[in-house]
This record gives sequence, C-alpha cells and structure tokens, in this order.
Amino acid sequence: MLIFAASDKGGTGRSVTGANLAYRRALAGDHVCYLDFDFGSPTAAAVFDVLDARAAAEDRGLHAYLAGEAGEPARIDVWADTEHPVLRHLPSGAGRLELFPGDLSGGEFAATGENLHRCVDLLLRLDGEYDLILVDLSAGRSYAVDMVLAATARPETRAVVSRWLVFHRWTRQHVTAAAHLAFGRRGIVAGGVARGHDGDALRAGIRFVRSGVPDPESPLWSQVTPTQSAWMRRTDEDLQQLASVLGAGHSTVLGTVPLDPVLQWREQLITDEDVVGSQIANQETWEALGELARRLTDDKCWEQA
Repeated sequence: MLIFAASDKGGTGRSVTGANLAYRRALAGDHVCYLDFDFGSPTAAAVFDVLDARAAAEDRGLHAYLAGEAGEPARIDVWADTEHPVLRHLPSGAGRLELFPGDLSGGEFAATGENLHRCVDLLLRLDGEYDLILVDLSAGRSYAVDMVLAATARPETRAVVSRWLVFHRWTRQHVTAAAHLAFGRRGIVAGGVARGHDGDALRAGIRFVRSGVPDPESPLWSQVTPTQSAWMRRTDEDLQQLASVLGAGHSTVLGTVPLDPVLQWREQLITDEDVVGSQIANQETWEALGELARRLTDDKCWEQA
C-alpha cells in the first residue's frame, strides 16, 4: 500500500508525523519503507537519527535515482544505522524499517519521461517488497505531487492501493490551504483527473490529519484565564465549522495529533521510553499516533464519507 503525505504549507508536522507512523507500523510487525520525496528540503534522516548513514549515501538518494544519476537509490536500515539509543535495539516482532533518503544537493524536477518511468518502476518494486510505503512529498503543489499523481495513473500501477494524507495545523490559514490543496482548482483531485485518475475514487482516498492541535481541556491549558479559555473553545468551534464547509470536516479526518513539546521542538520519533521513562512526551500523543497508524489500513476509516 502506498501512503502519500502532503501539505500545502511547511511546518505542518507532515514529515515528523509520517516518520512516527512508519515507526509505529514497523513496531507492529509490518515491513515499512519511508521515501523522502521532499526534493527541495529532505529532512527525514534527522527524524530517524540516521544522519551519518544519510551523508554516506549522498549522490545516491532518490533525487539522483529519479534523475538517472544513480543505478539504484540508497536505502538505510533504520534499526541498524540509527544513532538513537532506543532504536538501536530491534524490538521483538518488529518488521523492517528502511529509509530511502533524498539528496541534500537535490531539487525539484519535471515529472515526465524517464524520470516518471523510474518513479513507476520504483513504486511497483517496493509494493512487492514492503507492506507499507510512506512517501513524504514536498509542500504545496509541487513537482513531487505531480510525479506521484502521474505515476499512480499509469495502467501498471492502478492495482496498487494508494491513499493520501493531507496535513495541516489547526488554524484558519492552514485549514483553508489544506482543503484547497486537496479539492481546489489546481489541487490533488483536479491534478489527478487531468492525468487520468477517476475523480471520485481519488477524492475517496484523501484524508486530513490535524497536527499540533491544542486541547482546551488538557492540563497544559488549565492555567489560562476564563476569558482565554472561552475564546479557545469558541475558536475551536469556528474552525470545526470552517473545516466542514471546505470539505475537511470530521468525516474526512483520519486523525488528530495533539500539541506536544517533543514533536514541536525536537521533531523526533516518540518512543515508549519518551512517554514512560523520561516522560518528556505525553501519553495522549503516543496514543494518538498509534491510533492514526492503525487507521492507515483500516478500510472502514476510508469508506466514502
């Protein structure tokens, strides 16, 4: 299964949340790979703490492969190559967790010709090798988005299940931008239809992920004034209404990730040790990521809204 992670804006938590979802599915026993298609700013290696391995793979990343400059893209075994002290110990029953890094010196390029052919070939090969392929795309209406829309419209890839996660913060600007990325005149659905996708099927395969969402009822906000508390609740209600009007309401949301200092400031994988041992991460965040990871392949969560 292919999971494409998209966002209209940067800073949505797309990459760090996507990496955590890949990690949680691998913990559950799935064989998972993470493709860093954020060609302009590939950062997944930092989230997985494999910076040394990524440096060694420079000039053999996904950009070099798709551009025809490398025969095969580099792949990094996260369990074996991570510098993270917890991840170094492969959990019992865990599946493979591998990163296909981008090139630091890479950049955007057109999704046509041989570039597109290599993308199709890569996705087909990986679909036969892994249970779950999470593809982190550049923000906005990027060449990366165009490339995977074109690749998944090809006859040879149509049998591969593809799903889209559109990430956004819980603000008016982010909600509006995310809805337009998905359903706007030049958005994912429109771009997919122009390349041969069935519009209804593509729309049904899109879900939103709200990230960094403050919970007015949580202890974190218990010290705010009554006026601030009332304003937060009113703002949350206004955002719910806006999202519903724009087609990004509750029925199209796959999950919500709470505001958490570890995700906000460190942008790292959240481990059980972070929650139970050092207690730097919140239990609510751990549970939200686990539920979101489960829903990726729960067909009931992807039924037509």
